[in-house]
Amino acid sequence: MTLHVTNTLTGEKEPFEPQDPNNVLLYYCGLTVSDPPHLGHARSWVHVDVMHRWLEHTGYGVRHVENFTDVNEKIVARVGQDDLGDDEAEVATTYVQRTIQDMRSLNLLRAEVYPRVSEHIPEIIDLVDTLVESDYAYESNGSVYFDVTTFEEYGELSNQDIESIEAQGEPDEQAEKRHPADFALWKAGPVSEAAVHEHSKGATWKETPTGQTWDSPWGEGRPGWHIECSAMSMTHLGETLDIHVGGRDLVFPHHENEIAQSEAATGHRFARYWLHCELFQMGETKMSSSLGNFVTVDEAVEKWGTNVLRTFLTAGAYNSQQLYSDETIAEAEERWERLERAYDAAVDALDSPIAKSKFADEELRESVAAAREAFTEAMNDDFNTREAQSALLEVASAANRHLEGVDGESGPGAYDYQGLNRAVETLEDLGGVLGLTFGGADASGNVELAGEVVDLVLEIREQERDAGNYERADELRDELEAIGVEVQDTDEGPTFRLP
Repeated sequence: MTLHVTNTLTGEKEPFEPQDPNNVLLYYCGLTVSDPPHLGHARSWVHVDVMHRWLEHTGYGVRHVENFTDVNEKIVARVGQDDLGDDEAEVATTYVQRTIQDMRSLNLLRAEVYPRVSEHIPEIIDLVDTLVESDYAYESNGSVYFDVTTFEEYGELSNQDIESIEAQGEPDEQAEKRHPADFALWKAGPVSEAAVHEHSKGATWKETPTGQTWDSPWGEGRPGWHIECSAMSMTHLGETLDIHVGGRDLVFPHHENEIAQSEAATGHRFARYWLHCELFQMGETKMSSSLGNFVTVDEAVEKWGTNVLRTFLTAGAYNSQQLYSDETIAEAEERWERLERAYDAAVDALDSPIAKSKFADEELRESVAAAREAFTEAMNDDFNTREAQSALLEVASAANRHLEGVDGESGPGAYDYQGLNRAVETLEDLGGVLGLTFGGADASGNVELAGEVVDLVLEIREQERDAGNYERADELRDELEAIGVEVQDTDEGPTFRLP
């Protein structure tokens, strides 16, 4: 089965056919860095990461670009708050750094590049100028607007008729525009005080910050929101993308406007497939920075760990709604523990002297093969991580049945080494597609270093015991166990298990 994806532009599930049969151009509309990243952002990040991983798993080269919007009135509204920074650029830098740290803590593959708006002002101005020169856009009082009536396909992504589309932009822009639905490509002057105070969350200043401005052919100003992604994506991936991903809330106006301005400027299709992630629900509402009803990524990672979070976030497909609650997190924690226990038990059995090379458990082998096939079918069916996760749990169940059967009174008294090895490799391989890490590895990949540190502590503990300092040796063991390291003394010396 080849990969099929649900294309928002057509409303249909379609076979995926990139422009280059060997490589995929993937763009994700990234974060406006004005607030701490929360689990709503993490959900989209993780699903885009899984798309990236699956595409590579199936043999594609992936060029993945994800932007940071670091020029925005919401960022200006954070100036001077909580030591974030004294101007727009400093606030943005603070949040970009925090966002990257959160991405790493979630075990996300790195994008090829993370472009920022402030780095691409020349490309933005050139793109706006092209649209003005070709009569798709017009200047008005130092601002530039896209004329939606000049683009025949306007409204197709969001399935709207142009005359029914609500007016776009701030109220003071309406008198400058030819059509209420026209949208700003370039905004004259700095950010208005009204816009800053709208997003201030109660903050006050002696002098209201105004943000950065740049010179342009139409006067000093700032880029509009929508033009940014077109300029950044085309700079790094070219005029036509294979996959454009973003949140469902961005279909209109952001992605609708991206299509119009990009295709008007180039005359080429902007994106072949539009994929949209559904939003996280907190009770009856979506998880949102503006609503203040969110759990930050760093809080969630510290509380539950990367593997539990990724199990939770992939429990639903990217385009299905998901509810955040204590119950749904607890369910994910239980599923991850099932996977981890089965993996650890299977690894222990592989190293057992009764793991035999000529003993075969056909049920185990067939179950693992069937689970691999089910996982592949699920991922090729529009990246269905829910069903893919179920396939992993089937591998765990098959391994557990085999291990329990060996220990029974009528059991064969031998482990199927090859069958168990396939189960372990399947959990590592396909679990890796979901970004899960087995064997005690953390999201940073520091398990080897952690093991070396524990070895050193245990060596010191043995030295203390040899010297008769048993109280100090016990303290070292207690300190290791307090941080989750399980220590067991054996005839061959102490062994341990990382948390």
